[in-house]
Amino acid sequence: MNAAAGALTLPALFSYGLFGLPLAMLALPIYIYVAPFYAQRSSLDLAQIGAVLLAARIAAAFIDPALGAWMAHGARSYAMLVSASLPLLLLGFGALFHPPSMPPAATLAWFLAALLLVYAAFGLASIAHQSWGAALSQARELRARVTAVREACGLIGVIVAAGLTSVFGYDGLSLAFAVCLLAAGALLLARAPRPPLRGGPVQSAGGWRLPWRQRAFRWLFAILLVNGVAAAIPATLFLFFAGDYLRLGHYAGAFLIVYFCAAAASMPAWVVLARRFGEARAWAGAMLLAATVFVWAYGLDAGAAWGFASICLLSGLALGADLALPPALLAGLIGAAGQAGRHEAAYFGWWNWGVQMSLALAAGIALPLLAWLGYVPGGSGGLPALSAAYALLPCALKLLAALLLWRAPLQHIYSDHREKMPCTS
Repeated sequence: MNAAAGALTLPALFSYGLFGLPLAMLALPIYIYVAPFYAQRSSLDLAQIGAVLLAARIAAAFIDPALGAWMAHGARSYAMLVSASLPLLLLGFGALFHPPSMPPAATLAWFLAALLLVYAAFGLASIAHQSWGAALSQARELRARVTAVREACGLIGVIVAAGLTSVFGYDGLSLAFAVCLLAAGALLLARAPRPPLRGGPVQSAGGWRLPWRQRAFRWLFAILLVNGVAAAIPATLFLFFAGDYLRLGHYAGAFLIVYFCAAAASMPAWVVLARRFGEARAWAGAMLLAATVFVWAYGLDAGAAWGFASICLLSGLALGADLALPPALLAGLIGAAGQAGRHEAAYFGWWNWGVQMSLALAAGIALPLLAWLGYVPGGSGGLPALSAAYALLPCALKLLAALLLWRAPLQHIYSDHREKMPCTS
């Protein structure tokens, strides 16, 4: 099936995007649930668990660019790479959440090895899937549709994973993940539209540097980092803010569901806005909306359930743009550079590295800052600092990201021509 032949109907896009659901079902546990899981079910202490997570996440930050360069160097199809990732994902998830009974040292080694396998398999699958979508079309009116369908399926996966874990535990989550992964993988490989075949030389061994030769990519990557840290700081501090500041920890799950459901519901609107105004302007508007709404979290009083729910709803609408539009912009950049159909994996390898670094930077900035300002989880001290770090710091970063996006040299992305963009410095 060839995307260039008009195959990007909604069912075809669904066949492609549904694979984002099981990937999100894996992402949520490895970033949120894995630490408490090993704290409760093994003899490891928090310091050991934290050390393993830090080591694995540092390694993961370098795995993704290496995978992207390797995937782009050669004639491997994205379908072949997704097929190779499926057994690795199943093996890694099973090993991580169903460890055997072992002495502490062996459990520590098992935990680290399982995490590294999961990160490598997840990187292989997600980079191949994202690259596949970026190569489907360079038409401006279709780029955002492709990413919106994929990211909406991912949001559904996050909600499903959270609900299954709370009701059926990790055994139920593991079974559901295996079923969804195999079903969505089969649908992707059998029914999803394939990128049009393109000629051109195979990328050289030094192709990992290729994205950085593009001035526009350097700008877009900087925006990704600033905006990513702005989004990751509230995610890192959410449970502390909901529990210690608002005294609404028992509603934390409901707030998250409102937030993610609003993001999923907003996807079609952002696609329409991107088609009319361009992805960059629509994304900048979403950043301004997020900052305008989220700043009100700073003035909330303890127990303000409806006020915080309203902020979750409105900021969730802005999240839809954060998920749908940046990958569409990157796809347009790759096409404008004349590298569509060959080098997407190199770009998305670095892109995913930026996402990993955003998460690491958010924790590295927010948590030490709060400790220095006197906040202790579960206590009553330092709560004004917690509120400021949760609400004001992300808004300032959002405004900085919007300014960078407004100034970024991205005009060429909105052209539907296929001329190669010069590699300006």
